Amino acid sequence: MMENKSSQPSSSDQNRNFSSPFPQAQPFTESEGLGEDWNFRDFLGILRRRSLIIAGVAVLVMIAVVSSSLKQKPEYEGNFRLLVEPVNDDSKAVDVVKDANLDKSSLDYESQIQVLKSPELMGNIVKELQQSYPEIDYGSLIKSLTIIRLGETKIIEVRYQSNNANKTQAVLEKIAKNYSNYSKEKRQTKLRQGIQFVETQLPSLQKRVDEIQKDLQLFRQKYDFIDPDTQAQQIAAQVNNLSGQRLAVNQQLAQARANLAGLQGKEGELAALNNATVYQQLIIQVGQLESQIAAESARFQEDSPSIRTLKDKRDNLLPLLNQEARRFLNVKFADVATQVKTLEVQSQELAKAEQKLEQRRKQLPVLARQYTEMQRNLQVATESLNRFLTTRETLQIQVAQTELPWQLIQAPTKSETPISSDVKRSLITGFFASLAIGIGIAILIEKLDNTYHTASALKDKISLPLLGTIPFEKQLQNGQHGTSKQNIPIVRVTDSLRESVPGLAVIPDQGKSNYSPKFLEALRVLCTNIQLLSSDRPIRSIIISSAMSGDGKSTVAFHLAQIATAMGQRVLLVDADLRQPTIHTLSNLNNLWGLSNLISTNLPVGEVIRKVPSMNELSVVTSGPIPPDPTKLLSSEKMKRLMEEFHNTFDLVIYDAPVLVGLADASLIAPHTNGILLVVRMDKTDSSVLKRALDNSKLSRMNVLGVVGNAQKNN
Repeated sequence: MMENKSSQPSSSDQNRNFSSPFPQAQPFTESEGLGEDWNFRDFLGILRRRSLIIAGVAVLVMIAVVSSSLKQKPEYEGNFRLLVEPVNDDSKAVDVVKDANLDKSSLDYESQIQVLKSPELMGNIVKELQQSYPEIDYGSLIKSLTIIRLGETKIIEVRYQSNNANKTQAVLEKIAKNYSNYSKEKRQTKLRQGIQFVETQLPSLQKRVDEIQKDLQLFRQKYDFIDPDTQAQQIAAQVNNLSGQRLAVNQQLAQARANLAGLQGKEGELAALNNATVYQQLIIQVGQLESQIAAESARFQEDSPSIRTLKDKRDNLLPLLNQEARRFLNVKFADVATQVKTLEVQSQELAKAEQKLEQRRKQLPVLARQYTEMQRNLQVATESLNRFLTTRETLQIQVAQTELPWQLIQAPTKSETPISSDVKRSLITGFFASLAIGIGIAILIEKLDNTYHTASALKDKISLPLLGTIPFEKQLQNGQHGTSKQNIPIVRVTDSLRESVPGLAVIPDQGKSNYSPKFLEALRVLCTNIQLLSSDRPIRSIIISSAMSGDGKSTVAFHLAQIATAMGQRVLLVDADLRQPTIHTLSNLNNLWGLSNLISTNLPVGEVIRKVPSMNELSVVTSGPIPPDPTKLLSSEKMKRLMEEFHNTFDLVIYDAPVLVGLADASLIAPHTNGILLVVRMDKTDSSVLKRALDNSKLSRMNVLGVVGNAQKNN
């Protein structure tokens, strides 16, 4: 550990000097559910821990069982049996419908048994029985009456229990008689009522089927409708054909309109006249005359008779030429106009036809829906008609099969011997049942218990080192605190506090400890494990805290300080719990002054460090008077300087700090120590509170060295 070279180090220097050289503890992880991986050892541990609960529950249940068994009165039970269906197929009156289901039982036994127990059927029986046994009512009769089907047979067995043999026989005889009458009357009547109802409904169903078939026929004839898919395909093909024709006509119409527009211009007229035969012939003649005039003009004068003759011929042809051109253009224009009109009419007719087909196609889904609805109604009506016809045939067959009433194959008999109540068997069953209930309640309590019961469970459910397990010590439970003393020499103090801390050289032999060897050995193991946490730097200062109050952190801190002292270390135990101090009580010291005085005043350190009366070599700083604001004192610069001085003076400084959950005291001094040691008390510390404590330490970046299991009992 690096030592400070300044008498008043800064906060950042102290943080460097006292920061932990070890990696931060792993985050706390909790198993998903308690007992998911229980083994036989865990089960035995539960039985040992909850033995009182198991024994108490078992005793209470056994008392109830014994009391119930001793109060049992003798019961008499009788029975009779009825054959409710024919044994073979010979009794079938008809064999009209051959169905595999007829080979099976046609009676719903569960429903029939409920009918036999119904108030309607049992009401008359109760009234007749009340004449001889007024105490009988429907509730008591049904409670003592048992009706079952014997396996897969066609036999129903009826049993009745009471504390009077004559009453049992009388009740069974009355029930057997009424059941036989019921089989003759009620069952036959209900079957025939069913047939009558079916026959009443058949004419209306048949009429409904006929009406729907007629409507479907009229619909097909009206709309020329056969099949929706075929109809849709035909209309689509016709629409495509008309669309193609109209497209071709529109193309021709566009061409004709273009021709008509061209005839109205000079270029169009010239182009059209190129195809006029007479006009072209006249043009040729005029051209020939022009050539002759030109030739004659070279030979004769302009007024020569030959030239004049040629010019007269030319002048005569020119009006004819213009007249022919006008005539041809008029004819051509009339032809093109007629063609345009014709094509326009064709296009309009095709568009109308296409529009009609489109309307039919749009109407087709409506017609198809109506057609489908009519077909569905026809199917439903037909199925209903067929179902009623089938039901009528089935009921007729059942009537033929049930003409014979139920047959009493075993008459009611009087039971002379009561049903023996097997008290021994009841007690044995009750014993095992009470034991099972007790164990079940114990396991339920264990499931609801969020504490740790064994060190192995604690180790499995948190990912932190388990540095030690302190066994349960009766002397500590009884408040008999003592010290553990050993004849081991102590290294002399050579620092600045040597004169203020006298008597640290040798531990006098004050006798042997009163604590058990297991307790002391567990503390030695804990002390050794703490020092072995780091191979390169020794642990010089630690904080001992817990998640909850009452976990024994102060006791562990006090005895760990004693053991470390006995093992040859210079140990200072500081009670940093300025809220509920305990160290002064454990060490039999007064608490008139201590750490709070040392921080808030200029009191010398030597006047506060004291020795345990039973072990002078152990130095202790009690808490002193409880201050109004412990957090302010622990976070002060004076506290940091004191911790630095303690750290440089002693081999090991142990701080007893308040609990982690809900208080910030431990997090204020933790950065100036090597880490925190968490004490977990077996059978007490809540796992959820421990999780919160470790989560808080993770958020505060405190170095948790490990955990100590305290008060471990022998499980």
